[in-house]
Amino acid sequence: MKADLHVHSHYSDGSDSAEKIFQYASNAKLTHISVVDHDTVDGWLELKSLSLRYGIQAIPGIEISAYDFRRNRKVHVLGYQYNPDATNIKALCNPLLKRRQNNSVWQINQIRSLGYDLDKDIVSKIAQPSNTIYKQHIMKQLTEASFTSREYINLYKMLFKGNGIAAKDIEYVDVFDAVQAIVADGGLAVVAHPGQLDSYELIPELIEVGLGGIELIHPDHNEEDHRRIKELSSKYNLILTGGTDYHGIFGIDIKIGDLVSPSLPANERNNLIYFK
Repeated sequence: MKADLHVHSHYSDGSDSAEKIFQYASNAKLTHISVVDHDTVDGWLELKSLSLRYGIQAIPGIEISAYDFRRNRKVHVLGYQYNPDATNIKALCNPLLKRRQNNSVWQINQIRSLGYDLDKDIVSKIAQPSNTIYKQHIMKQLTEASFTSREYINLYKMLFKGNGIAAKDIEYVDVFDAVQAIVADGGLAVVAHPGQLDSYELIPELIEVGLGGIELIHPDHNEEDHRRIKELSSKYNLILTGGTDYHGIFGIDIKIGDLVSPSLPANERNNLIYFK
């Protein structure tokens, strides 16, 4: 088995269609894939159909944008193998998506005030089929420079970071609520890239509300991150997952399947079974 469990599509802030993602997954000879779009499960029906056509098992996935209010820092939570209706996940995330959309429209207006030729309708078309505008969609209209280029990075930082005119963030959901929503929908909750967001101290606390895993393999993780994650996994009996965090041209230069998960969450008769 070969699985990339961290891929983003154009249903949130990735650039590629679900079809293209499955083409890449097929080229990489993946057996399993999980598209974990931010705060939405809108792409699942298409992913399920493509899974049958390409013979690659699609695992239901999501990445919830959450917050550790005790330590005042962001934390992302991956959810896998939840029930298809995702009732609790949707109830938690839909208001978050509305806040993100409202904030993005505000950011567009702020950037326009600097004289940039930025059109909300055009940005909305760039975002489709996502119903929510992300910063990547705004940047796409502003520049054709690549995500990793100095031109792109400088413009992004000037507008969206520090004292930038569009440097306003949204209110994220409580991380404990995120884990509980995934678990309530029958899924496996996993802390995403703890090395990237420094989520290590939080992990023991989330065990009490049903955390089931930690993401080990991620482009931002180094050997020390791997050591710490494996130690926590062993101590709390947590599954290890991983993937590329692929966003197409809206992310780093990496291909689907370049990084693969060490374990696979598989749902059989509504019970989570972990394959090492």
